[in-house]
Amino acid sequence: MYLPTTREEMKRLGWTELDVILVTGDSYIDSPYIGAAVIGKLLQREGYRVGIIAQPDPATDEDITRLGAPRLFWGVTAGCVDSMVANYTALKKKRHNDDYTPGGDNNRRPDRASIVYANLIRRASKRAFPNAPVPPIVLGGIEASLRRVAHYDYWTDRLRGSLLFDAKADYLLYGMAEKAVLELAGCLRDGLDPRAVRGLCYIGKEAPAGYLELPSLETVTADKLAFIEMFHAFYRNNDPLSAQGLAQRHGERYLIQNPPAPHQTQAELDSVYALEYERAQHPFYEQLGPVKALETIRFSISTHRGCYGECNFCAIAIHEGRTIRWRSPKSILTEAENITHHPQFKGYIADLGGPTANMYGFECKKKLAKGVCADKRCVHPNLCPLMKPDHRPQVELLREVRRLKGVKKVFVASGIRYDLVLSDSACGETYLREITAHHVSGQMKVAPEHTDERVLDLMGKPGSASLLRFKELYEHLSREAGKDQYLTYYMIAAHPGCSEIEMRRMKDFVGRKLRIHPEQVQIFTPTPSTYSTLMYYTGLDPFTLQPVYVEKDPLRKQHQKDMLTGGPAGNQPAKKPAPGATKAPGGKRSL
Repeated sequence: MYLPTTREEMKRLGWTELDVILVTGDSYIDSPYIGAAVIGKLLQREGYRVGIIAQPDPATDEDITRLGAPRLFWGVTAGCVDSMVANYTALKKKRHNDDYTPGGDNNRRPDRASIVYANLIRRASKRAFPNAPVPPIVLGGIEASLRRVAHYDYWTDRLRGSLLFDAKADYLLYGMAEKAVLELAGCLRDGLDPRAVRGLCYIGKEAPAGYLELPSLETVTADKLAFIEMFHAFYRNNDPLSAQGLAQRHGERYLIQNPPAPHQTQAELDSVYALEYERAQHPFYEQLGPVKALETIRFSISTHRGCYGECNFCAIAIHEGRTIRWRSPKSILTEAENITHHPQFKGYIADLGGPTANMYGFECKKKLAKGVCADKRCVHPNLCPLMKPDHRPQVELLREVRRLKGVKKVFVASGIRYDLVLSDSACGETYLREITAHHVSGQMKVAPEHTDERVLDLMGKPGSASLLRFKELYEHLSREAGKDQYLTYYMIAAHPGCSEIEMRRMKDFVGRKLRIHPEQVQIFTPTPSTYSTLMYYTGLDPFTLQPVYVEKDPLRKQHQKDMLTGGPAGNQPAKKPAPGATKAPGGKRSL
């Protein structure tokens, strides 16, 4: 069953008013991959009456008021992607397409959607419901999560304060917010103060006792070293078992971030995916055109959450966490079996995985008991001895899913950490043999991102030696399976530390060692709340405080990409780095 999007749908349910109205920058897709759908279904399961308004027109009150006013709160999300990332390329050019908008045209998601929607709600509510106070506005989703404290904004090239202040919202829920939103809804329903809810941010007049005070917005704006110090403290306090609450002064008030909500248990996670999803776009919005996102997520299955890979350019560690939480095999098999009964299912499961596919089913026991380590990472620069990769749970899962009646093929399209495969002496090769024989169609995607050792170190990625070992093993197992299969490589140009010198080295490496002509190359985009973005803004390696070369000229960024892809500028002579730019010396990295 869909969440209602019109008054007529509310009437069919016997509802005259709603407890919660969710507003999203995506079209309404009822899928376990869509945060607004998950939050709405969870609230509905607990007895709340929930409606959803997708991509409301900011120029009129008609869209935003068509369901009335909610009794408890408005829930606002920019959608599955930060709205500025959704709307602009790495070179700040307007994107023409949007995979989450009907018809695919990028014409319905406003820039800084969380701010626009919050303003729209307040403005329209005062006109449409002048005698009633505006219910609390609660921000959520990845845009809110990654912009919850002071952060660098690439599109204005400056530090911005917490999104909570810019949107003038009441509360912000960060991370995977299922537990937090249910607790918040309960407080508002019962007339209780929700400011103690874990996983919640709010604005206060003073820092609560026992909370760690971050350098103020004014301090970090004036001092890049203070911003580095602030980001380290922010990053370290994201684990539910070890994090302190945080406070950061913005002028005369404070952004208060409560400690993260506890991770869901396996049973709780299973229950999220046991909800009935239509795996389709709501008919009200489908009449406007199809959404491309459904092509990949309609018949995909998420097996786990979180990632301890901690690539410095990736926001998953901040948003989903660094501890893996995996679903039970029974839950996954039940979902797969349900998919086989879908009228549009043709026998192909597009993906069985997570942020990193081969992290399913194992974790560091110390981390599970005490939280993440403050002074080291799980896999970089080397695999921690306490992390014992074990691919047997996923091998067994893959075998069971592909044996289901009606399943012709199960693809593993999520990323695979080849260093984990190589480190699992007991089952790594067996896992890769299963993948090459049964779960790849012609080519397998891997993401080395670069090949220069210094740049890889700045990215938090494994060295190129493991890539070559993996390539050799993959090709051997493909031949053993009697299949002509290839690896497709994702690369990044213009990451901090990468000049045209490093790009020319990478071009030579991929030509000689990988024997390919790369096509999957993207220019680095500085997104909020990542270490790579911190490097981009400060020009420093935040772990050594040594200078890092940062390319900021758009033409030179494009040239770096063209050097690898053979684009228009790809064969031109390498240019000298921009005046004043500095190459960082090597150095020991620590947290």
